[in-house]
Amino acid sequence: MRKIVLLLLLFIGFNGISQSKSELLDHYEAFYKEMRSQGDINGVISSLTHLNVLSPSKERKDTLAFVYMNNNQHMQALNTIGIEKKDDDSDLAVQVKAVSLKALNQPKRALEHFETLFARVPSAFLAYELADLKIQTGDNDGASINIEYGIANAKDDMKYAFYERQQPYEVALKAAFYHLQGLVAYNKDKNNIDSAIASIDEALKIDPNFNLASLSKQALESRKEKPEGQE
Repeated sequence: MRKIVLLLLLFIGFNGISQSKSELLDHYEAFYKEMRSQGDINGVISSLTHLNVLSPSKERKDTLAFVYMNNNQHMQALNTIGIEKKDDDSDLAVQVKAVSLKALNQPKRALEHFETLFARVPSAFLAYELADLKIQTGDNDGASINIEYGIANAKDDMKYAFYERQQPYEVALKAAFYHLQGLVAYNKDKNNIDSAIASIDEALKIDPNFNLASLSKQALESRKEKPEGQE
């Protein structure tokens, strides 16, 4: 008789826990939808975190990491899904790792994830990210390949944002590629400044208000004007 009573109590207890968990899941699902509709990022993060605790899901984890990334909380994004390269990562997870590692000034680590994205679905935007990171890591030949692809595939309506000024601005993506082409030309042969300037002039021809290209051209011209042997 005691065994029957004990089993009955255990059954009631597990059933209660199951109902409670189900109710909590329903609550946080509704809470998540409401926070999304209100555009409340902190609420979205909170609800997704609770849902992942109650019912762990790779898709939810990727979504939570993406929300962190979009909110410039890059360390939190990477703490959520890690930084390792995994063959079974979703496109969303790879994007989060690539963008967040780049934002945290980890170009070599970011590069492998951007390479994965480009291998899955090539695009001019990804080619730009790859070229930019390869220049930073000293792979000028690799950057040249991505730049050639970008110039050939960038459409006139494609824009890229820059943030070196107080007010961010956008320029034509093709102009951004020509600017990188100029930087690569200078990196490969610092005595052939004219070739680098010619590429940057192409960028400015497409987008005369390209501030970063103007600054690069001024820097190159100042180097050209210095007497030989002076830096």
